Amino acid sequence: MSFFDKIFGGKEEGSEKNLLWKYIQSEEDLKKAIEHSFNQKIAIFKHSTSCFISKTVLKNFEKEIENSDRKPELYFLDLLAHRSISNKIAADLNIRHESPQLLVIENGKVVNNASHQHISADQIV
Repeated sequence: MSFFDKIFGGKEEGSEKNLLWKYIQSEEDLKKAIEHSFNQKIAIFKHSTSCFISKTVLKNFEKEIENSDRKPELYFLDLLAHRSISNKIAADLNIRHESPQLLVIENGKVVNNASHQHISADQIV
């Protein structure tokens, strides 16, 4: 992306990366994601859009996934826009809230959980 595109709003950087994610924006989206975990492992990335650390971890995770042969089912939760859903995840799945956080879910249960620099595509095995 050029300098002028960044200032004046050219094409969105990383828009192809958006194809990696299914977005959780409602409790119904969360319910569907959990239901999918009974067919295959899923991962939910909880991201604070205002946090530099979270943005860095997200970019690194996306690069790992793009360079991997595995293409897991990935869900994205914007914590600032949907904090109540994050609270529901913590309560329903009995997991402490962190940000950034990657939750790997199988059969409706968290089977792996990582935060900050511990987040890796290797966790979705």
